[in-house]
Amino acid sequence: MKAPIIEIFSSFQGEGLLIGERQIFVRFAGCNLNCNYCDTSDSKLEKSGTLMTPDEVVGQIRKIITPDCKTISFTGGEPSLYPDFISMVSEEFNLNIMLETNGTLPENIDSIKKLDIVSLDIKLPEHFDGDFDNSIFLNEIKSLNLLITKSINVYCKVVVLPSTKIKSFKEVVEKLSQNISNKSNLKIIIQPSSPLGEWKDINFKLFEFSEVVGQYFEVSTIPQIHKILDIE
Repeated sequence: MKAPIIEIFSSFQGEGLLIGERQIFVRFAGCNLNCNYCDTSDSKLEKSGTLMTPDEVVGQIRKIITPDCKTISFTGGEPSLYPDFISMVSEEFNLNIMLETNGTLPENIDSIKKLDIVSLDIKLPEHFDGDFDNSIFLNEIKSLNLLITKSINVYCKVVVLPSTKIKSFKEVVEKLSQNISNKSNLKIIIQPSSPLGEWKDINFKLFEFSEVVGQYFEVSTIPQIHKILDIE
C-alpha cells in the first residue's frame, strides 16, 4: 500500500483547539474538493505527492519526533481519502491521532481505527466558485454525528472570508444546530482567512459571526497563528 505524501514535518499546531501544541504533521496529496481559499493548493492533486508506504512514513516520523510532541496530525489535501493508510501508521505510535478533514467522506472517517481528535471544516457557499453542492453539508453533518456517537473529541472550524455574508453564515450555523444529535459539547472555531490585513477595516464582522454562533454553540475566534509566526 502506498499513498501520495506532500511532506512530513514537525511544527506547532496553528489552528483550532490545539493551537500552539507541538505536533508531527503528515500532509497527504489529493483532495475531493476545490475550495477557493485553500492555503495548501499544492496538496490538491495526488500527482503532487511522493508515493510512500506506511513503513516509510513511520520511519520519517520517528526521525523527527521530539519529547514535546504528543500528537500526529494527518492533514492535506484531504487525509480521509486514505483511511487504511492512516490506521496502519497510527498503530505504530502511542501518540494522540488527529485528523484535519473536510468531513465529506463519513464512511472513510468511520473506518479509521484510531482517532483522538478531529478538526472538521464546515464549508460555506462562498468557499466555492459556482453553485454550492448541498451534499457537502449533508456529509459533514453525517460525519459529525458519527464522531459524536463514537465519543471522539471533535470540533468544527469555519473559515470566514472578508466577503462572507452574515446572512448565509447564519443559515449554515442554524442548519448545523438543527441537525446535530448532541451539540452540548461541540465547539465552533471561527477562523478569519489570512492575511489578517484584509480584515483591518471590517473586523467588526468577526464579532457578528461570533454572536451568530454563540446562540447555538460554544465559540472562539482564532486566526492562523503559524501564519503570524511565519512558520510551516
